[in-house]
Amino acid sequence: MPAFLHAGFLIFALGLIILPVAFVYSDHLYLTLERIIPNDHNIELNELKNRDRTRHARILQSSIGVVDFSVQGSADPHTFGLYFTRVKLGSPPKEFNVQIDTGSDMLWVNCNSCSGCPKSSGLGIELQFFDPGSSSSASPISCTDSVCSSVVHTVEAVCLENSHCGYQFQYGDGSGAAGFYLSDMLGFDTVTGNSLMSNSSAPVVFGCSNHLSGDFTDTDNAVDGIIGFGQHDMSIIQQLSSRGITPRVFSHCLDGTGRGGGVLVLGEVVAEGIVYSPLVPSKSLYNLDLQSIAINGQLVPIDPAVFSNGQGTIVDSGTTLAHLPEEAFDPFVNALVAVVQQSVKPFIDKKGNQCFIAQTSVSEAFPPVMLNFAGGATMVLKPENYLVQTSGHQGEWCVGFQKGDLQGQRVTILGDLVLKDKIIIYDLARQRIGWVNYDCSQPVNVTLGSGNEKIREDALYQLIIPIAATAISL
Repeated sequence: MPAFLHAGFLIFALGLIILPVAFVYSDHLYLTLERIIPNDHNIELNELKNRDRTRHARILQSSIGVVDFSVQGSADPHTFGLYFTRVKLGSPPKEFNVQIDTGSDMLWVNCNSCSGCPKSSGLGIELQFFDPGSSSSASPISCTDSVCSSVVHTVEAVCLENSHCGYQFQYGDGSGAAGFYLSDMLGFDTVTGNSLMSNSSAPVVFGCSNHLSGDFTDTDNAVDGIIGFGQHDMSIIQQLSSRGITPRVFSHCLDGTGRGGGVLVLGEVVAEGIVYSPLVPSKSLYNLDLQSIAINGQLVPIDPAVFSNGQGTIVDSGTTLAHLPEEAFDPFVNALVAVVQQSVKPFIDKKGNQCFIAQTSVSEAFPPVMLNFAGGATMVLKPENYLVQTSGHQGEWCVGFQKGDLQGQRVTILGDLVLKDKIIIYDLARQRIGWVNYDCSQPVNVTLGSGNEKIREDALYQLIIPIAATAISL
């Protein structure tokens, strides 16, 4: 109770309003309390319960905190080729490994009735399946629920035979998932402004997939599902922020070293040197306006219209490499070869990829690449952000950017190859994305959002370091 005392008024469980009256004696301030009895003082118990619920809701809504998720995996296509995190679902909670995907909206996991779901994973993790019947808090979403109509805008919602709201959709690589929506508890770790960490939970809507197709059926990189961080109301960041649990901003720092892992928080990471570029308006994905590419400070001759094409450049943590339209890819590769051919040996491999043999370290042999965005923001790429080392060859590197269209559309996509070793901030409230190069094995500072207190770095040290160094959940 003392935490909520202030010089206004107190509402007690008896429904009596106590007003403070101040008197000053010498150097001390004394408050006397006077009782004001309502006209109708026969207050029913249900009314008192309703008042408490309203009051508690206001308290909870003001308790915005940073939600922390562990991170595993890496951008190396020869090992993981993806980053994933653990989520706790159900009552009692059960952990699931789900791929971190900023290019989609929904959280979904494999259902116990799934057909086509892998039974094992080449990533060395034990696959799990969600059983709605084993969770006391699970509740299917009906076709008449307003939630069902809201998801129509992002995926194809269908009404199943049992009147449950279902889905069937495909990703950019042709992989598909189908299942039904339900509501259940999501468990997470919260760090509040006083730097205290606590276990919390909240009801969220997510998908239970009972059929997979395409690459989702492959056991090599199999995980339990996908957690989408898109801008639609059904994404986890939007669901939690709408309840006042987190701010409308999230950040990740994907470690590109051999250890992998990194940091993922629903909150804003702050660091020196962060630059921002506005999001392209009216897009469901995180689209930026890429205007030019420079190699070692020299602009590559590319028509800026190639990058826009009505889409912009998509920032997508669910993509391993990066994609450029042919009109941008060819000039980029040609310019890169012209710059480095005196110090490395260029060659084309059996699959048609542009590759190089370097006798020195890649950082010495290759120049930085600059991606210039609207608003004057530049993303500096180290050689490791646009090259991929070939398996088993120490000095052999190939261009990690991929040429071609995606499903018939000319799009530019920045995947984990580009995003790793950077703090990336997705500021939904201000409709912008920020970034800065960073050693993602190091601790970070996190703020609760605009105007909120910054959580001290030393307080986060114990929180962040175990995630980055050992890639395990706390």
